[in-house]
Amino acid sequence: MDHHAVHDVEGTDPHLSILRSTAAAPLPLPPILLLHGFGSSSRQNWTDTGWVRFLNDAGRSVIMVDLPAHGDSAAPEDGDAYTPSRMRADILQALFDERVVPLRDDDPTTGVDIIGYSLGSRLAWEFGATQPELVRRMVLGGPGTADPLAAFDLEGAERFLAGGTPSQDPTTTDLLRMAQAGEQADLPALLAMVSAIKTEPFDPQGAVPRMPLLLVAGDQDDYAGGIDDLREWAVEAAVMTLPGRNHSSAITSRLFKDAALDFLS
Repeated sequence: MDHHAVHDVEGTDPHLSILRSTAAAPLPLPPILLLHGFGSSSRQNWTDTGWVRFLNDAGRSVIMVDLPAHGDSAAPEDGDAYTPSRMRADILQALFDERVVPLRDDDPTTGVDIIGYSLGSRLAWEFGATQPELVRRMVLGGPGTADPLAAFDLEGAERFLAGGTPSQDPTTTDLLRMAQAGEQADLPALLAMVSAIKTEPFDPQGAVPRMPLLLVAGDQDDYAGGIDDLREWAVEAAVMTLPGRNHSSAITSRLFKDAALDFLS
């Protein structure tokens, strides 16, 4: 697995960790960009759950980007580095650095496919809408129309981390639990990301991707509310439900892996 650094974006080095895992016998298809969720990392979301090996064995090379303050990426002091628009710009630069080129009808290896999960799905939805010349197909796991990070009780979380009472908002408590469970969790930086995301709340109907989409969620996933609305707004979208899975457990589903691989073939 190769590790690369991203170039400067608008004169600022985001210090993102970028990993590329090349298939031993690659098919004539584009690489797959894997985008993890809030409080997770490429290693937790994609490597430890078997996704990377599964995709490589099937002939698909992958590119993974650790979001700011996640995994092996740096935790910038500049709060603007955590806004969704800036993270998408960093991801775009990372793809250019990995020699991903715009789609061409005469070359099936051009462009990129994307698999995102949770926050990674939100970023992928927006990325696909703004970069249609680059993205061929996308699989979005755990997507919904709500923006739990924008609605996050930041003051309650900060009070709790300072030794006070927990937030009364169950979603905030759950997201904080996920953040604390992450490897190398930098809670102040993660809360800085929450604060930045509040300035750019998710508006899925405002910019809709037009490439084929597969929307996947567990039937017990409380974060996937509105997934049918996403399907209605997108031009080419299908929904798949994973029996007995919730937002945390869906990522390990073999059914999810098989469906994603088939959809991106």
